[in-house]
Amino acid sequence: MCSMELSDKLSGIEERFEAIDGEIAEAGGDYQRVAELAKERADLESIVSAFREYKSLSNDLEQARILLDSSDEELQELADAEVAELKPKMDALEQELRLMLLPRDPRDDRNVIMEIRAGTGGEEAGLFAANLFRMYSRYAEGRGWGVDVLSQNETGVGGFKEIIFEVKGAGAFSRLKYESGVHRVQRVPITESQGRIHTSTATVAVLAEADEVEIKVPEKDIRIDVYRSSGAGGQNVQKNETAVRLTHLPTGIVVQCQDERSQLQNRLRAMSILRARLYELALREQQEAQDATRRAQVGTGERSEKIRTYNYPQSRVTDHRIGLSSYNLPGVLDGGLDTFIDELATREEAERLQAVNE
Repeated sequence: MCSMELSDKLSGIEERFEAIDGEIAEAGGDYQRVAELAKERADLESIVSAFREYKSLSNDLEQARILLDSSDEELQELADAEVAELKPKMDALEQELRLMLLPRDPRDDRNVIMEIRAGTGGEEAGLFAANLFRMYSRYAEGRGWGVDVLSQNETGVGGFKEIIFEVKGAGAFSRLKYESGVHRVQRVPITESQGRIHTSTATVAVLAEADEVEIKVPEKDIRIDVYRSSGAGGQNVQKNETAVRLTHLPTGIVVQCQDERSQLQNRLRAMSILRARLYELALREQQEAQDATRRAQVGTGERSEKIRTYNYPQSRVTDHRIGLSSYNLPGVLDGGLDTFIDELATREEAERLQAVNE
């Protein structure tokens, strides 16, 4: 049975779910509010449905256990069989509910930017990078996602030294995030006259598309100093304190304005400049963070840092993180990645659940 803490949490979610319909009715013509509530309701619907199924199974189990004490042997046998059937179902559903309650990666619903770069192997590595790009393009196509190439550096023989593209679609990051790392191919290159198998690599980085940076400057983060404007003298010198100096305390950025005739105008202009500088700073930090993430993901491209191997002679694809192999290499390269992604997602969920339960 669910723990009291888990049951209380699920009951609270169910109560919130039931209250949303009333709030939608009250929102009336406030379409933005209605949209927000509709999204919240959709987000809760699956967990509420599972919880209600769990409560129904729990009630059936309780009734069956009561019949275990019956004096009728036939009823006892039926009840015993029902208990044996219901208990595993409830245990599995409870695990599913616990997983549903785990905090989701906030990036999961975002579009992604994927970067594929040829690693070890010269022109053969570039051709393999092109194979990977086609594989991800076909995978996206199968899910109804769009693919938009942002930049590419071709090798001249049909391969890519580098290709960067965006994948647009609901949940793109939640599926493709497992593809980051070094991919290795073993095959006989077209240019190999003696039929020897060569090993080449390509690196893949998967970055969640960043939201537009919004700059909000709390008043407590700013020190405002006012002073008299300096000028050429005579009538150009302001006798009132109209000049403004803003100091952004967290960053130390200082902005001064004195060209306008009023303190208010100078303050508005200074704030505009400050926001522009903070925006630029945020973008730079964001880019540096993405670069650091990309460097962590792609490694050096050496053969030893592999997450998956594509072996052409054996038509085998092996994911080394989970020890899973598929002997349908053409199908995988045609976008059949779900076998690996599903298992990787399941393993990640199990690890997160174990961390919560420890």
